[in-house]
Amino acid sequence: MAKPSRRPQCPNFSSGPCSKRPGWSVEVLSNALVGRSHRSQAGKQRLHEVIDRSRTLLGLPDSYLCGITPASDTGAVEMAMWSLLGARGVDMAAWESFGQGWITDVQKQLNLNDCRIFTADYGQLPDLSEIDCDRDLVFTWNGTTAGVKVPNADWIPDNRQGLTLCDATSAVFAMDLPWPKLDVVTWSWQKVMGGEAAHGMIVLSPRAVERLETYTPSWPLPKIFRMTKGGELNQAIFEGATINTPSMVCVEDALDGLKWAESIGGLKALMERSQANLAAISDWVEKTPWIDFLAVVPETRSNTSICLKIVDPWYTALSKEGQAKGAKRIATLLEKAEVAYDIASYRDAPPGLRIWGGATVETADIEALLPWLDWAYEQVKVESL
Repeated sequence: MAKPSRRPQCPNFSSGPCSKRPGWSVEVLSNALVGRSHRSQAGKQRLHEVIDRSRTLLGLPDSYLCGITPASDTGAVEMAMWSLLGARGVDMAAWESFGQGWITDVQKQLNLNDCRIFTADYGQLPDLSEIDCDRDLVFTWNGTTAGVKVPNADWIPDNRQGLTLCDATSAVFAMDLPWPKLDVVTWSWQKVMGGEAAHGMIVLSPRAVERLETYTPSWPLPKIFRMTKGGELNQAIFEGATINTPSMVCVEDALDGLKWAESIGGLKALMERSQANLAAISDWVEKTPWIDFLAVVPETRSNTSICLKIVDPWYTALSKEGQAKGAKRIATLLEKAEVAYDIASYRDAPPGLRIWGGATVETADIEALLPWLDWAYEQVKVESL
C-alpha cells in the first residue's frame, strides 16, 4: 500500500497534554504576567478571569463554586476525596486505570472500611444501577484510558443523600454534564481546552460546601488539600487566591483557550467539534475490518479519548507481547512519518491505538490521518507474515 499523499496539518493527537487550539502560537502568551506575584491585584484578576470565563462557558449553576487547584486534575480529585470522604460509606466506580487509582487511594491511603467497589474490564461499564447514591460516590465521567464514558446520569437520583464526586477531566467542555446531579467536578487545563499542564479546576455544589463546613476528616490534611479555615469554607480559593503558586504563563494560555472557545460559539460549538471527530472515526471503523472501538456499547464511546482495538484474526492470534509490539509499531511508524504523535494506547490499557478527538483537533486532520492508519497497519502486517 502506497503512502497517502494528504497529511494532517497538525499531527498532535495526544490524550494529554492535548493539541493546542487551531491557530495557536507562542505569541498568545506575550501578555503573561511573568515576574509578577499571583497575589498582586493584577495576578488575582487574571486567575479570577479564568474562573469566571470557565463557569460562564460551562453554564454552571449560580450556587456552584469554581476554583483553581494545584497538581492538575489529580490534585483536584485528591483534594476532594481527602476533604470530603469518610462522613458516610462510599461507592467507587471504575472501568480504567485512573478510576482504579482513586480506588487505591480510598482503600489503601484513606483506609475507608465502608467502601464498595464497582469495576468493569476495559471497554465496558459496571452495572451503575447497583450504585447506592445515598452513599458517597466517586467515578470518572469519561475513562481517558479506555475510551468509555457514561452515556447519561439518569442513574443518579435527584434526592440522593450522598455526594457525587466526578472526575471529568476528559469530559468537561466536550460532553454535556448534568450539573445538578454532580456535587464535585474536577478537570485540568491540559485536556479538552489544550492548555498547559500542572493546574486543575474544582467545582463544588452547595451540598459539597455544607459537607466541608460540617465534617472534619479523622486524618491530617496537607496544606494543598485544605479548603476550609476555622470550620468555614475558604472563599478566597474560588476568587483567584490559589493555595500554591500558579504559573502565570499557564494562566495566560488557559485564558487564550477560553477566549477561543467563546469566539467559535461556546460550549455547543466545542461539543459539536468533538462529536464530528468521533463521527469521522466511526465512519472509518464501520468500513475497516481490521479495527474496532474498545468501547463495546456505541452509546458509551468517548468523543475525546477515542480508543481502538485491532481485531484482524492474524493479530488476535498473536501472544499478548506480540500484540503489544504490533500496536506500538503502528504508532512508531506514524510518528516517524510525522503524521501522528502519541497515539499508542495507555500503558495499562489493552494494546491498540488512542486518538484524541477533543475540540482543539480539526476534523480535517482526523480525516487525513485515517488512510495513514491503514498504511501503517499494512506495513506491520506484512512485516509479521
